[in-house]
Amino acid sequence: MLGFNEVKIAPSLLAADFGNLAEAAGEVAVATDWLHIDVMDGHFVPNLTVGPPVVASLRKHSGAFFDCHLMMTNPGDHLESFQRAGASSVTVHVEVGGIGEVIEEMNRLGLGVGLACNPDTPFAVAEPFLERIDLLLLMTVFPGFGGQAFMPQVLPKIAEARRVIDERGLPVAVEVDGGIDLRTVSDTAAAGARVFVAGSAVFSHEQPWKAVEELRDRAIEAIKASA
Repeated sequence: MLGFNEVKIAPSLLAADFGNLAEAAGEVAVATDWLHIDVMDGHFVPNLTVGPPVVASLRKHSGAFFDCHLMMTNPGDHLESFQRAGASSVTVHVEVGGIGEVIEEMNRLGLGVGLACNPDTPFAVAEPFLERIDLLLLMTVFPGFGGQAFMPQVLPKIAEARRVIDERGLPVAVEVDGGIDLRTVSDTAAAGARVFVAGSAVFSHEQPWKAVEELRDRAIEAIKASA
């Protein structure tokens, strides 16, 4: 389901025009088969965004891999709704607790299993679940708002995750989200990330598809240089 060492750019629809999400998805479809969909509940994070009905509506217009990031206090209560709406993979936050049961439910539903860590959450908190997940999302900003500045202090955690995943030979994709642009995509790629969520850097570009290509090329260059 997830090419764990394949470089992917996942445009974040949080930065797109919410009145034209299908059009935004189409603008990047020629350059990437991933879309990142941020779901905020107004409790785990301050803001509210989209829910399963919007995901279902978007699914009618897109065959992309829907990388759904649930910034929610009770994600387990909503997994089936997102699966029915067309989510491909669902990422939940390790900070909410009860992760073992949530992973079991995602497996039952046939969803890709993602686990997210906030910038101040040590990698050690997520490490016990590595054998049970497909994707590890290391937040490079605190979740809840788009357009935040990248936090370079997360780079050592990315490198630690990369080292452990490689040492264990695990098929886990390392994803980063927050402040990703042409500079920080290089830094995070060199540290070990392979999936890059980019919002403003993509949808503020006159040609969003071209922004995706530029980000991917820059990430690949950094990976080769760090090898």
